[in-house]
Amino acid sequence: MATNIPTNTPLQQQIDEFIAEGASWLPTGLLQDLLSPIGQLINSGAAEKALKEGTQAPDFTLPDARGNAVRLSHLLAQGPVVMTFYRGQWCPYCHLQLRAYQQALPHTQARGASLVAVSPQTPDHSRALAEKLELTFALLSDRGNQVARQFGLAFTIDEAVRGAHKQVCADLPKFNGTESWDLPMAGTFLIDQAGTVRLAFVHPDFTRRLDPSVVIARLNELQSERGGSTA
Repeated sequence: MATNIPTNTPLQQQIDEFIAEGASWLPTGLLQDLLSPIGQLINSGAAEKALKEGTQAPDFTLPDARGNAVRLSHLLAQGPVVMTFYRGQWCPYCHLQLRAYQQALPHTQARGASLVAVSPQTPDHSRALAEKLELTFALLSDRGNQVARQFGLAFTIDEAVRGAHKQVCADLPKFNGTESWDLPMAGTFLIDQAGTVRLAFVHPDFTRRLDPSVVIARLNELQSERGGSTA
C-alpha cells in the first residue's frame, strides 16, 4: 500500500498514520490475525529476555545484500555500530523505519558510527529492498535467525495465523529461504567500540519502532564521553 506521509514526519507518527489508513481497507478479521503475535509476545514477556544495556554484544559474521561477509568486530574497530533488526522486505512498518534511518544516516556517520539492518530474508530480497528504498547502509541476512536468537529476539509465528500472512504476501519461507516461520522482534541497539550495548530498544509490538533521533542523541553522549564534537 502506497503512503503519502512526508519523510520528515517523526517515525512513530508515520507508522500510526499508516496503521490508520490500513484499518480502513483491510478486513477486520485479517487485521486481527496479522496483529495477534503482538499480544502473544506481550503476554509471554519475550522482550524481557532480549539483550540489555550494559551487556556485551555477541560477535557475528553475516552476508550483506551482495553476499559479502560483514563481521561486527571489524565494524567496531572503525567506530560504534547502530544495529536494527527488521522483519523483511514484505513488512510496510520496516519500510518506514528503514527510510527514516536512511534519512538520518549522514548524522549517524558524522558521529563516527556505522549502521546495519538485520533480517532473516535472503540476500537477494535484501538487495531488492535496498534498491527499492534507495538504502546505502548494509542489509544483513540472518538465515535461520541465528543472530536474532543471540540477541534474544527470535520468536515463531503461530501456525493458525500463517495463512493470514500469506494473504498479504508475507509468506516467510519464500522470503527467508527456509521452512521456518521465525522472525525477530523489532529491536535497535547501539554498540560501542568495546562491544558494550549502550542503547537497547526492543518492543513486542512490531508497530513500535525507535526514532532515529534517539539514536543520534545517544551517539552524542558517546562522543561527549570521548571528548569529541557533536556538531
